Amino acid sequence: MGSSVDTRPLVLIVDDEQDIADVYAVQLEGAFETRVAYGGEEALEKVDETVDAVLLDRRMPDLHGDEVLRTIRDHGLTCSVIMVTAVDPDLNILEMDFDDYLCKPVDEETLHTTLEQHIDTPVADGKIDEFFSSLSKLEVLTEEKTEAELKQSEEFKRLAQRSKELADELRSEVDDFEQLVETYRNVSRGSNEGGAGWL
Repeated sequence: MGSSVDTRPLVLIVDDEQDIADVYAVQLEGAFETRVAYGGEEALEKVDETVDAVLLDRRMPDLHGDEVLRTIRDHGLTCSVIMVTAVDPDLNILEMDFDDYLCKPVDEETLHTTLEQHIDTPVADGKIDEFFSSLSKLEVLTEEKTEAELKQSEEFKRLAQRSKELADELRSEVDDFEQLVETYRNVSRGSNEGGAGWL
């Protein structure tokens, strides 16, 4: 009954390394209600429509995080999914329906800021969620892949164009859009200057 009266957003933390999952839970407990799953199978047992966000590891022995993400979306759950992983991103992440991608190690401030950004979205239709999801993919791939590799990907080019279109639309809909993007870059991405072309 305790969780039914808890007004804090509910975050499901998924990591097969129990100490990491437990540390995240402790770091988030003041601002968020948390559930912890120590693997992919347990995550699917614990995720439901009451979950606001999932912090999801990718490489887990029982069920890969990519499969957990697919199953969450196949079940129609609309919670924010933030990949928190040591797996280097490849171009296949362009096809994945997550909201953000954080590379371990991740500090407490980044966890809080990223969750707040995706849970408390200022645009009800979800357009800003789509924008930050696309921006996350573009920026993390730019950090990990060569310019030549990215130029060969038509899907990367399409996503970059879509990101520009969303940015143009959101500028007229969100008063503090530029500040929102600056906060995203400075805190969640460590002030990545390379993404300016997508605005």
